[in-house]
Amino acid sequence: MSAKARSGGTPATRWREEEADPRRWKALTVCLVSGFMTLLDVSIVNVALPAIRTGLGAPQSDLQWVVSGYALTFGLVLVPAGRFGDMRGRRNVFVFGVALFTLASAAAGIARTSTWLVLARLVQGVAGGIVNPQVSGLIQQLFRGAERGRAFGMLGATIGISTAVGPLLGGLLIRLGGEHDGWRLVFYVNVPIGLLAIALAYRYIPRRPPERRSRKSMDPVGVLLLAAGLVLILLPLVEGQQWQGAGRWMLPVAGLAVIALFALWERRYGRRREPMVNLSLFGRRSYTFGALIAALYFAGFTSIFFILTIYLQNGLGYSPLEAGLASTSFAAGSAVASMLGGRVTVRFGRPLVVAGLVMVLIGLAVTELAVRLNAGPGVAWAIAAPLLLAGLGSGLVISPNQTLTLAQVPVAEAGTAGGVLQTGQRIGTALGIAAIGSVFFAVAASSHGDYATAFRTALLVTIGFVLAALVVAVADVLADRRSRPPGRPSPRASSRGGQGARSGVRRARPSASRPRR
Repeated sequence: MSAKARSGGTPATRWREEEADPRRWKALTVCLVSGFMTLLDVSIVNVALPAIRTGLGAPQSDLQWVVSGYALTFGLVLVPAGRFGDMRGRRNVFVFGVALFTLASAAAGIARTSTWLVLARLVQGVAGGIVNPQVSGLIQQLFRGAERGRAFGMLGATIGISTAVGPLLGGLLIRLGGEHDGWRLVFYVNVPIGLLAIALAYRYIPRRPPERRSRKSMDPVGVLLLAAGLVLILLPLVEGQQWQGAGRWMLPVAGLAVIALFALWERRYGRRREPMVNLSLFGRRSYTFGALIAALYFAGFTSIFFILTIYLQNGLGYSPLEAGLASTSFAAGSAVASMLGGRVTVRFGRPLVVAGLVMVLIGLAVTELAVRLNAGPGVAWAIAAPLLLAGLGSGLVISPNQTLTLAQVPVAEAGTAGGVLQTGQRIGTALGIAAIGSVFFAVAASSHGDYATAFRTALLVTIGFVLAALVVAVADVLADRRSRPPGRPSPRASSRGGQGARSGVRRARPSASRPRR
């Protein structure tokens, strides 16, 4: 057996390739298809809003909730759902989430009123939040070493592609179904995919007994405190265009206070039983820095397509399909680089993330210059190449950062850790869209509909978020180098089965990385 296949411990407990489940790659495919479906619904609805307004006569406030309601409930359940999967076994929780998402999609497709559609979207968000932590948890459970890096590379490609191609697929479905009812296909398309995923999940995802510890519970007080804090933080962000006045920004301040109370409760609760979130996760620099990088990057990354779609449709009269096609180069670059990044993460570690962020910054800066020089109908061609470069860089950020962030998390806590990480991404996304969207609409209004100037100005804010993520990544690399004795190489994931990539922390003890039986 090669050293790469081991994760430490005694010979009886070491990870062996021959012990790996032979269905793991098929199980991963099922997980990624389901994850793609839930993440796609974050962005695919954006181009369908005009058709929904026409088809249902929906007021602007309901249209806002069709988008923001999904993001809100998605973010609320990530951590509790990850915890529940760690406790009760991830396959059954995954299947329940997919089934609920499928039913909610069908309900959204047959909606007769905008209120009905909003309620269906809220349930969809809950289901998406249940599914996604199980995906990262199952990757931690089923894969080790270089295989884990490749698996997270595929997950990173799924995240990047789903966000980037959402407008394109939405435009295609609306073109196929017609302007009046084509938006219903945006939801109906999830139904056959969900039914197939449920059947394949029971066939390929192994049934793994949940961790049975007398000290582990759902921590209901912790769940309520976390939910209350997240609602207070997220609600004014996702409702930024509907709520006016500075008073709304007192809610995130109150939310941060509730999150601080949640942390105090978790520390106290942890003296008697296992808390919902083990705060020792944030004692690992790889996890803390990686979660911060993810939140900052998603604040800029997902906002690109939000402002680009509005610019092209409202400013230049592009159809939903044409607006979606404009982001294809980013999606293609992200897909290619994510697969490559997953394979070389264990070799290069966090410096790979730094390189990816630099590429994204250059691509976005050139995009801003291209719009400055050519703001006419041909702008989609002018920005194709710089968006391709930004997409290539994005692929070297998302999947490697996720691999490095979760590398030293014990398998028994993988779902919770993944939920916390994705919650940070959701908060970052909401913060980015609120901030960048506010700048975009403010400039568009003050310039009397100059959407090109609005897009360029908002893009500068996007660049600011990506630059902040780069600063954190560089700080992690420098801290890693300072913490190493002179002449000692940085620990590589490949030397310990994927557990100690150049992530900015010391290698975890064998007991932390050993797969639990």
